[in-house]
Amino acid sequence: MIIRIYVWVPVSTGLTSNSHDTIELHTTEWSSVLAMQVIGVRLGPRLDVTSGSRPVTLTEVEVVVNTASSGLGVSPCRLYPRPAVRSPHRGRRAAGLLAVLGVVGVLLAVVGPGVGVAASFVPISGSGSTWSSNAVDQWRRNVATNYGMTVNFAPNGSTSGRNDFRAGQVDFADSDIPYGLTDGGVLDPNPTRAFGYMPIVAGGTAFMYNLKIGNNRVSNLRLSGDTITKIFTQQITKWDDPAIKADNPGLLLPGRAIVPVVYSNGSGASAQFTMWMADQYGPQWDAYCHKNGRNLTPCGFTSFYPQGPGMEAKAQSQGVAGFVAQASSEGSITYVEYSYARNAGFPVAKVLNKANYYVEPKAGSVAVALLKAQLHPDLTQDLAQVYINGDPRTYPLSSYSYMIVPKDTTQNFSTDKGVTLSEFAAYFLCEGQQQADTLGYSPLPINLVQAGVDQINQIPGSTKKLDRNNLAHCNNPTVSPDGGNKVAKDAPQPDPCDLKGTTQCTTGTAGAQNSTPTSPGSPAANNTAAGATDPAAAAAAGATTDPAAAAAAGGAGTTDPAAAAAGATTDPTTGATTDSTTAADGTTAAGAEGTTAGTDGTQAGTGQDGATVIDPDTGQVISRGGTTTAKKAAGTTTTAGTTTGPGATAVPVSVDADNRPQMLLTLFAVILLLALVLGPPLVAHRIRSRDGPHP
Repeated sequence: MIIRIYVWVPVSTGLTSNSHDTIELHTTEWSSVLAMQVIGVRLGPRLDVTSGSRPVTLTEVEVVVNTASSGLGVSPCRLYPRPAVRSPHRGRRAAGLLAVLGVVGVLLAVVGPGVGVAASFVPISGSGSTWSSNAVDQWRRNVATNYGMTVNFAPNGSTSGRNDFRAGQVDFADSDIPYGLTDGGVLDPNPTRAFGYMPIVAGGTAFMYNLKIGNNRVSNLRLSGDTITKIFTQQITKWDDPAIKADNPGLLLPGRAIVPVVYSNGSGASAQFTMWMADQYGPQWDAYCHKNGRNLTPCGFTSFYPQGPGMEAKAQSQGVAGFVAQASSEGSITYVEYSYARNAGFPVAKVLNKANYYVEPKAGSVAVALLKAQLHPDLTQDLAQVYINGDPRTYPLSSYSYMIVPKDTTQNFSTDKGVTLSEFAAYFLCEGQQQADTLGYSPLPINLVQAGVDQINQIPGSTKKLDRNNLAHCNNPTVSPDGGNKVAKDAPQPDPCDLKGTTQCTTGTAGAQNSTPTSPGSPAANNTAAGATDPAAAAAAGATTDPAAAAAAGGAGTTDPAAAAAGATTDPTTGATTDSTTAADGTTAAGAEGTTAGTDGTQAGTGQDGATVIDPDTGQVISRGGTTTAKKAAGTTTTAGTTTGPGATAVPVSVDADNRPQMLLTLFAVILLLALVLGPPLVAHRIRSRDGPHP
């Protein structure tokens, strides 16, 4: 951002005029004071004053600086009033006062809009990917808080985002796939406006599920790529299918029906998932497409998943994740970005990679996988080698999401909007990537940050804040001294119990960090978190044949007569013990995870044994045990209640902006206020003391 600051300085400061009446600074002192690149200054009118017995000539100087090098949002600071000179003494006083004000102006410019001088950012709008929207929404909040920047974003899906950008309805779009591809036999044309692709964040397409053994949630499910494909092409329809049991030797899986949940809208997540199936399991995917009305060979990828009988279809990532997270959706599974499962407190399946390890889509595993991504000249991605990456740490379904940015000022885009868009993009390429892991994503590697800088600098009105050849102040967490990807280098090797075979890790994944002990009698029984083989521990795991222990723990397959007499029944499919008592108002007594009453949108949920209560619309956690009342109105959720019980699920991601900059700016504000109040009298007193009595 180019700004101008007006100050009065002595002419004898080492400044020289050039033919354009511009002053070239001997820049060391000025650049140091301003903490930003000084482009130059321009001469204004001169003023002759006397300092002591020496005549001094002041000149009004317009200082032109580029704030990009400071990393701060800076606004113009015009301290322009020319002093009226009626006497040398008054001139000296005015010069002293203006000198103080000049210093204040410089400090105000340096500390930026946080102290009294608001940055002038034109609001911008975008739409698109729900896959990346959890990250985008956090970044939008950060820049609004820290820099007063308004970035509106509608997470309506990648397809809608590309359509909105093509129609000129938004200033930018987020999409998980580019234009120009044939989707289901239909070409998605490029916009007529000039545009570019800029990677914004990496992540893994995860498989979030809702499954229990008895009354205990499964949190350590493992699935091979072949099994996943067969589930979503309806070749596997029960959770106790031999293929799933082979992936999970430590679990006594129930014979419950599998409910695949797909997107009802055009989705980048659907495109990424079907692209992987088409590449790795083409014949199975083609057969499913043909069976469900898509007579294309090869069927290829699609943003619109062909829904088969028995599947559920919900709109956007919030919809599919919210459906799976409902207590009534036990047996369901969906594909969604990892962050959604983590936020909802639900697990994801570990996926088998080419090194025969089952891996969770954490930041390191995604970063390792994407080392094999091939980039086209326009920065779009070829993931064929990612799918077959032989590194044991690899998560196979890893990918990037893109921001589509304008390169001209057609369709209501202006250079003022370009200032905002380029500043926002520079923020999330650097500072914003520090939050990627916490938010459930993986930060972009340095080569993609450099490529992103090239795209930012082509946005009309770009402040060109970043230099691809000097990213020392970018603060991207992937940068290592040798230029490699630090996140990938630091990614740990998988646990031995995640190797395909007869053992199985017990630790939970994503938002469900509670362990799922492997079951007695299973091949992996020796690999439990606590090595539990006694009846009580087995009952807690939901897999026991001891009636007393099962009744005490509410475990699976109980035949305790006392439990039966109390109205308890055993589901022959799931093995779960439930209470048949149901109140007239629809409230289920024992065995229920929550209680729902009323029709005004108020949900009163009582978590049992620390169970998590989920908002079915958003998939967000309402409570973690205890009693919670949540009322939804006008798109907001108000939660009040107490949390009890030993529920072991992750807290939803909420990253507050670092308040240290605000503290620093507050300190500067105090200093500046003192300078404004005390500075002029002190300077005037100093001048009077030096010059003696006035005539």
